[in-house]
Amino acid sequence: MSNLYDARRYLTRFDVQRLPSLFTDVLVIGSGVAGLRAAIEAARYGSVLLITKGRVDESNTAWAQGGVAVVMSPEDSFETHVADTLTVGCGLCDPAAVNRIVREGPERVRELIDWGGIFDRRGEQLLLGLEGGHSAPRIVHALGDATGREIVNTLIRVARVTERLRIFEDCFAIDLVDVGGRCCGAVTYHRHFGHQIFWAGHTILATGGCGQVYRETTNPEVATGDGHALAYRAGVPLRDMEMVQFHPTTLYVAGATRALISEAVRGEGAYLVDRQGRRFMPEYHPDAELAPRDVVSRAILKEMAVQGATCMYLDVRHLNTEKFRKRFPMISRLCEEFDIDIATQCIPVRPAAHYMIGGVVVDEMTRTSMPGLLACGEAASSGVHGANRLASNSLLEGLVFGAIAGRVAGEAAASEPVTAPGRVRSDIEDSVRTALDIADVRNSLRSLMWRNVGIERCGARLTETAEIINFWGRYVMDKLFDDRAGWETQNMLTLAYLITQASLRREESRGVHYRSDFPDTNPDLTGRHLILQRTPEGLRAEFAG
Repeated sequence: MSNLYDARRYLTRFDVQRLPSLFTDVLVIGSGVAGLRAAIEAARYGSVLLITKGRVDESNTAWAQGGVAVVMSPEDSFETHVADTLTVGCGLCDPAAVNRIVREGPERVRELIDWGGIFDRRGEQLLLGLEGGHSAPRIVHALGDATGREIVNTLIRVARVTERLRIFEDCFAIDLVDVGGRCCGAVTYHRHFGHQIFWAGHTILATGGCGQVYRETTNPEVATGDGHALAYRAGVPLRDMEMVQFHPTTLYVAGATRALISEAVRGEGAYLVDRQGRRFMPEYHPDAELAPRDVVSRAILKEMAVQGATCMYLDVRHLNTEKFRKRFPMISRLCEEFDIDIATQCIPVRPAAHYMIGGVVVDEMTRTSMPGLLACGEAASSGVHGANRLASNSLLEGLVFGAIAGRVAGEAAASEPVTAPGRVRSDIEDSVRTALDIADVRNSLRSLMWRNVGIERCGARLTETAEIINFWGRYVMDKLFDDRAGWETQNMLTLAYLITQASLRREESRGVHYRSDFPDTNPDLTGRHLILQRTPEGLRAEFAG
C-alpha cells in the first residue's frame, strides 16, 4: 500500500476553468511579521494579495513577548551577535545568512520606528534587554512584553494604507498550483466565497510554524504547519525538520492553555527552582538560567522526572515587584488571573513546543527550488538558526528576509505579466475507507508527538510513532474535506510524519534534537543538513552540505 503522505499531490478536487479566478503580481500566504513585511515591500513594484486563514492579526508574531535581537549599542557589535548565533546553532548555521540578518537588523528596526512603532526607551535611548545565549544586552522590546503585538499592529497599519496591497482574511490556502514545475499561485477556500484560485507571478510562503502538532505549545491555534505541507506536496525540498525548538518556560496550570513566560524574565534575574526552592540550573550549565533553550528545557524535564513533578518554578520574589510588573505587564496580569502572587509565590512552568527551526529550503534571496515560489520567516529554512535558535532572532529574521522576499518577488513579477496557464485539474476518487473522527485524531496526534517526538527522543519510540502516523494517514489522507479543520488535520499529520522521519534519520544529539540512544554529537554531521523531498518514488531523505 502506497504512503498517502507521499502519494497525495492535492488535498481537494478542482478544475481551474470552473473556479473563480483572481490575478495578482505577488501572492503572500501568511500574516505574521515575515508575510506582512514581504507584502509591504512587494507592493512597491506591483499588485499584491495577502491571504490569511484567520484574522490578519492572528499569528505567532502577535504572541511574541521577548523582543528583537539587534545591535543598537556602541558597547555591542555585529561580530559578537553573529558569534552568539553561530555558537547556539551548534554547527548548522549558514554564516552568510546570519551575517545578513545581523547587519540589516538595525535598519529594519529603525524602519518600524519611522512607521510609528513604539519601543521601550529610557529618555532617547532604546532599552536593551539580555536573554539566554547573548553576550550583551541587545533585545529591543515594546510595552515590556508585548513586542510581537506592537510589531504586528505597526505592520498592519502600514499594510492597510499601502496602495496595490489587498488583504483577504478567512482565506485558507489549500494547495499550491504548479504548471510545468512553476508555481503559479494557490487554490484557496474562503468561508464566504468558497473555492477560488489566485493566479500570481510569484508566491511567497510566510505561513509560520507548526506548534499545534504538539499537545504542549506556546503557539496559537493557527500554527498547524500549512506552508510546510503545501511545499512538501508540491515537491519542494524541506530541511532539518527534526529541529523543533521547545521553550523552557510556559505557565503550567492544569487544565489551562499554556502561556509563554518570556526568556527575558530570566534575563532580568529570575531563578529556576524546584518545589523545595532549590535552584538547579547551575548544576547543568555555567550560564545557569541563561543557558541555551535546549539545555534549559532538558534540565527542567530531567528534574521533573527525577522528582515525579508536573512542573518546576520561576522564582521572581527576590526582584523588585513593582519594577517587574512594569517590565512584564502581560505576564503579571496572566499570573494575577490564576491567583499567583509574584511577590510571595513562584510561577509554575514547564517546557512546550515553541518554534520550528526546520522548513522550506531557500537560497540567500529566499527563493525555493520551484520557480515562482519564495519562502520566509518560520516557514523557511534560511540557515540562520542552525540546530537551535538564539533567543529573539526570529522576529529579526522575519523582518529582514520578509523585506528581501518582497523585493525579489516584486521586482521579478513586475517584468512578467500574470496569465492563467492551460487547464489544471485535480481528480481525486472518493474514499471507501472508514472515516475517523478528525477531532479525536488531532488530539491523539498531539499527545503522541509530545510523548515520543518531543524534547527527548529514541529510535524505538520514533519507529512506533511512524507506524501510528502511517495508520492514521490511511484513513485521513485519502479523504476529501470541505472545511479548514479537515485540511489542517491533514497538514498536521503530514508535518508529524516529516518530523518523525527526520528524527529517526539523524542518529545523533545536536541542539534541540536530542536522542537518548545517540546522546553524543556526531562530528561527521556538523554542517550536514537533512533534506526531505516528495518524489514520484516516495520520500527522499538525504544529508547534504
